[in-house]
Amino acid sequence: MTDDAKPLLIKRYASRRLYNTETSDYVTLEDIARFIREGREVQIVDLKSGDDLTRQYLLQIIAEHESRGESVLPVNVLNDLVRSYTTQAHSVVPQFLAMSFEMLRDGQSKMMENLGTIPNPMAAMPGFDAMQKQQEAFMKAMTGGISGNWSGPSADDGDSEVAADDLDKIKKQLAELQAKLSKIEK
Repeated sequence: MTDDAKPLLIKRYASRRLYNTETSDYVTLEDIARFIREGREVQIVDLKSGDDLTRQYLLQIIAEHESRGESVLPVNVLNDLVRSYTTQAHSVVPQFLAMSFEMLRDGQSKMMENLGTIPNPMAAMPGFDAMQKQQEAFMKAMTGGISGNWSGPSADDGDSEVAADDLDKIKKQLAELQAKLSKIEK
């Protein structure tokens, strides 16, 4: 087993200070949370008794994040978790949660793999091609193309109203796209 595969051993001293046995220094709960986000498994053990305190500290990390407004768990899920400790569902809940998170991780992995195979993930969005063409035309008009020559309407062409209409259309489409993206993110 490699060092990354073994859990990072954290020892809790009687003073409640947490000691990283790998780096020989004291760590905080935030440090432990960072180790976990970086993909390390962590095991926290009481130095004197040898008791495994990992679950207790992981729950404390979650509680601190939740109390700071970094809510991941909806209140109804928290209520259901509390109820599961007093019902027959207690035996089913741990397996259900483990399978649900495994499915979530698998789904995220597959999504990231698919993003790597699609040249531009936004290209699959309806209307993206039209918006991209308008954006390219706008940039070409604003920069004068590569040659540096102004390719947009001149002041005496009388086409400035057309350009303003096109810009309004682009702004409207961009606002619609942003609204769709915000709905997807929720």
